[in-house]
Amino acid sequence: MNRFECPTDAGMHCLWNEAAFEGVSDYDSWEKELLNDADIRRHIAAGHFVPLNIGSDGVMSIEIRRGTSETPAALNEREERYVIVASEPYLLRSTGRIGVSGIEHIEVPAGEIVGLLDLPAGDYAVRVHLIGWDEEPGMSTDDGPAPDALADYVVLIDPATGDEPFRTELETFPSPS
Repeated sequence: MNRFECPTDAGMHCLWNEAAFEGVSDYDSWEKELLNDADIRRHIAAGHFVPLNIGSDGVMSIEIRRGTSETPAALNEREERYVIVASEPYLLRSTGRIGVSGIEHIEVPAGEIVGLLDLPAGDYAVRVHLIGWDEEPGMSTDDGPAPDALADYVVLIDPATGDEPFRTELETFPSPS
């Protein structure tokens, strides 16, 4: 299982292609690549960056599941019951390894606070699901989530087919109408 506990004080978690950020090693180089929304949108459009963005600080549990063309990644029955919202697919171009972290923790080499996941080179469709784990009876304790609580996010990664449209918005989920 690929589950990561990721903190952020910048209001956004993300998946990111490690190779695309090789030049980011300190705050000055991070600022040149990711400070402005326009910079982040450029990385989203290029497939280097997938936002997990609900505008909230804190530690989020992020579970990542990878599928294949024959067997796409899917939510399990329990997760389906507690989905709050799901994103349209984002493009993620992998060159072999991706990072999972708060946006402010993007740097190469990745720090200890960054989750790393080997992902074979290629183009992927990434769908993000926000899960209401605390709505499940018995999963919220005085100290936070119970040990077997669902993740805050379940991220499904499948090979891109080449004909799907990809979301390029900074906000992961569409605004409620």
